[in-house]
Amino acid sequence: MCHGADARGTGPLANKSNPPTPDLTTPAFKKRLNDYPGVIVSSVILRPNGDLIPKTLRENGVKLPPHSWTVQDFRDLNQYMSGLILKN
Repeated sequence: MCHGADARGTGPLANKSNPPTPDLTTPAFKKRLNDYPGVIVSSVILRPNGDLIPKTLRENGVKLPPHSWTVQDFRDLNQYMSGLILKN
């Protein structure tokens, strides 16, 4: 929704957040992902931007699941996003 199918920050909600959605395929982010493999999952768990991500999604009609994330959900997210980012 935000980062887009190519993870370049071009999704339909990319310009709806402040700060704008970053491009996750930049060399700087790829280095960060290499140095800290859990950076994607930690950003979801720790929410360094507070409620920005869920708030932006809710305000734009995206229904969030009422259940908590499972360990497997985080593993799947990390595997999918890492593969997508490193491919681009």
